[in-house]
Amino acid sequence: MPTLRPILLVEDNPADVELTLAALKKVKLANEIVVARDGVEALDFIFARGAHADRPPGPPAVVLLDLKLPRVDGLEVLEQVKTHPSYRAIPVVMLTSSREETDIVRSYQQGVNSFVVKPVDFTSFYEAIRDLGVFWAVLNEPMPGDL
Repeated sequence: MPTLRPILLVEDNPADVELTLAALKKVKLANEIVVARDGVEALDFIFARGAHADRPPGPPAVVLLDLKLPRVDGLEVLEQVKTHPSYRAIPVVMLTSSREETDIVRSYQQGVNSFVVKPVDFTSFYEAIRDLGVFWAVLNEPMPGDL
């Protein structure tokens, strides 16, 4: 049986982190959830460098990526992942409060797999996260092999 890959949540808002973790926990996903609070932490985890140099090898199952992040923003994280030959197949879901057309267009131009606007109310946000977790961690069939 294949090893479960972690889900990488890249989010700087503590309330959104807490709500996302609660929603993912509720669906009882067996995947470890790793939280990165900014773009630098996210890139370090994805590329197994810095504080994450000794993490188990392999890409995350999915990256849930906020757009507006400190140090390195979500679009830059997306670009670095999608332009790297060994990592471009990692599914990346932009999970943001932005409805700006330019953000949506730029995200898709840079290879995002999905662009999800965070619902404002608690129940809708919770349901959206739950559904994203189930789809990307359970239902989606990843590319065979070691990315």
